[in-house]
Amino acid sequence: MVTLSSLLDNDFYKFTMQQCVCKLFPRACARYRFINRGGHQFPDGFAEALRASVDAMSGLRLSAAEKQWLAITCPYLDPVYLDFLQGYRYAPSEVQVTQAGGDVEVTVEGSWYRAILWEVPLLCLIAENFYALGGAAREPDGVVAEKTRRKIEAYGELGVSIAEFGTRRRHSYAVQDLVVATLKQYGSTFVGSSNVHLAMKHGVKPIGTHAHEWFMYHAAQYGFRMANTMALEHWVDVYRGELGIALSDTFTTEEFYEVFDRKFARLFDGVRHDSGDPLRFADRTIAHYQGLGIDPLSKTIVFSDALNPEKVRRIAEHCRGRIRGSFGIGTNFTNDVGLTPVNIVLKMTAARPASAAWTPVVKLSDEPGKHSGDERQIGLAKEILGIGPEGF
Repeated sequence: MVTLSSLLDNDFYKFTMQQCVCKLFPRACARYRFINRGGHQFPDGFAEALRASVDAMSGLRLSAAEKQWLAITCPYLDPVYLDFLQGYRYAPSEVQVTQAGGDVEVTVEGSWYRAILWEVPLLCLIAENFYALGGAAREPDGVVAEKTRRKIEAYGELGVSIAEFGTRRRHSYAVQDLVVATLKQYGSTFVGSSNVHLAMKHGVKPIGTHAHEWFMYHAAQYGFRMANTMALEHWVDVYRGELGIALSDTFTTEEFYEVFDRKFARLFDGVRHDSGDPLRFADRTIAHYQGLGIDPLSKTIVFSDALNPEKVRRIAEHCRGRIRGSFGIGTNFTNDVGLTPVNIVLKMTAARPASAAWTPVVKLSDEPGKHSGDERQIGLAKEILGIGPEGF
């Protein structure tokens, strides 16, 4: 049976967002749904295998050593939250899994402060069960490690900072563990991993701030026009200048920059690019900072959208001497093993603020193919925000 070995085997931004939800929205509820972007056909018995993996999650606990490491490494995670996390237990009843032929449906529903931790582990378990039941052998460890070494050394020659962001679509825990170990050994510009457990295991920095769902929820509570502003304000209220990379494309970058004024631009260290043309995004971001009288070289863009060595090279050359760039690389590190990488996501679909009704939530990416949510709600969001068919 495929299982996870640590409560911290998750992306860092799930914990940073969870602390915010505990503080600000303790009575909110959320729903999530699995989206099979790659159209993968799941083998017979997959739902039963995944169900067993999910049920085993109830046994995970934050250890005393893990709690102490978080307290020392991440002082902005306050003691009350760490006490809460030590008492947190996954509730498998929050997850529903069904299968019809090769199609699998997975949904999550519960209090947001609880359900928020399910997304990344579920994607890990879906991917690893998919490969385990499929039976196709991956490349040997030596080949995977050599590929990783060549990539990180090439990135080192470019002089760019590289973080490993590959938890959600990894081939397996074993592959991600090997990748992080190799990156640390050979990567002169390797800065850390989004996986908290592996960051602790290998003595590197946990990397991350917030995800699209942070902004999506704020649209449910405050409306589309106020979503970006309130999400950024609340982040600053909780972290007081820490964790200062803002995600820009939940309702298109153009809409984001309408509210990312001089206050936010000075408070945040930079922005993250996750969809659309990265070179166009860099130009737009540089122009935005210049228009506010801020030196772009004092700020950072974290690029994180489907990166590979050639794409990183083009972006780095485009940004050099104009704005600082950093790169979060996922699938190309943790699922480059000689098999077709899975293309799967699990997105928030609805939110229920305290004393309110369920509201569908959407994401309006800079790449229309990555929009998510109810089509009617997407149309409503575009109308309210004045977004045309091309978006950003």
